[in-house]
Amino acid sequence: MAENKTEFQCSGVVGGDFEAVRKKGIEFDPPLYKQRYFFVKDLVNQHKTKKVADLGCGDNTLLWILKIHSCAELLVGVDINDSVLHYSRNKLSPSWGDQLSPRDLDLTVTLYIGSAVERDSRLRGFDLITCIELIEHLNSEDLARFPEVVFGYFSPSMIVISTPNSEFNPLFPSGNALRDLDHKFEWNRMQFQTWALDVANRYNYSVEFTGVGEPPAGAENVGYCTQIGIFRKNEAKATKLCISEQDDEHVYELFYTELYPSLQQEKVRKFVVLNEVYRQVYLMRRRFIKILDPLAASIFNSADCDPAKVEERRLLGPPLFTDARLAEIRLLGPPFTEAEKTEFILLGPAFTEAEKTKIVNSPKPFCVDSLQCNILMFFVLELYVECDK
Repeated sequence: MAENKTEFQCSGVVGGDFEAVRKKGIEFDPPLYKQRYFFVKDLVNQHKTKKVADLGCGDNTLLWILKIHSCAELLVGVDINDSVLHYSRNKLSPSWGDQLSPRDLDLTVTLYIGSAVERDSRLRGFDLITCIELIEHLNSEDLARFPEVVFGYFSPSMIVISTPNSEFNPLFPSGNALRDLDHKFEWNRMQFQTWALDVANRYNYSVEFTGVGEPPAGAENVGYCTQIGIFRKNEAKATKLCISEQDDEHVYELFYTELYPSLQQEKVRKFVVLNEVYRQVYLMRRRFIKILDPLAASIFNSADCDPAKVEERRLLGPPLFTDARLAEIRLLGPPFTEAEKTEFILLGPAFTEAEKTKIVNSPKPFCVDSLQCNILMFFVLELYVECDK
């Protein structure tokens, strides 16, 4: 019956001319694997899921895509192939960008070595579990255990399962052959939907069907290249399943875990504050240098000026101030000596005793180190005092 159903669906191509469609070749833009991952990414963005597990995570590309979401707090990957995990785990390590611009919330990324049909209590109660192109790799025994473990024991709020649509296969050059040598089966739409509806009814889930990989013109009736089922737990009917199971079943082997920098961590908050202080100090120091620049320009224009500096000044462009502003600056007093200018640029002008008292009595800022912080804030307040003059 399954083969007859496939043949019936295939005959739905306009004109029944599969050969003409096949000769044109099938190309997906973006590639089909990216469409599957982007589908999950959009779903996570829509529902703001915090805890996501990917069963059969492979090279961790999906987790790598999902870690950019600010809502994510726990991402878990499970795969039985430890060599693949070892090869691809580096893509999940925090980058310098994660250090310089930390997240608002904590994010933990964890990889386990294990099978999708093994129970591990650390995967219970997730917001979303994804099984992207997984079930077709399971033999009949594991496929029978799969719903009991994933739907019954893990029991997440939402499950996404994708699998090849065998009705699409005749459009490929290989014809009706399985798409991968490791595939144990490939279902048509009727077979997948029958299985999915049965599982959903048994474990109090609802399910809707969609897919990715649009068929080419003239072959619309074969459906998507990848068929997808989205299962949502019926909260009104939900019951506590497997209540007799132990809560500390740790069958999976921990392979990798990483806590990303976030503003929830005191050390990171201190780093961010100090980095911002340094940045503001640097910007204010540049403004002071620009204030001194017209005085330096008058020296550069003198007869004994260094020609190299004159050329450098010419390349930098016109003065930053108008002639009236330059005249006002020159009236402020005699030019600084070289030593005074260097000290002014690096340290700023000296404070009066009253100003120093005001600084000492001001509220203490957020600090990493009291001495370092006092030096920084002394410099910052000094620059602000000068700007107010």
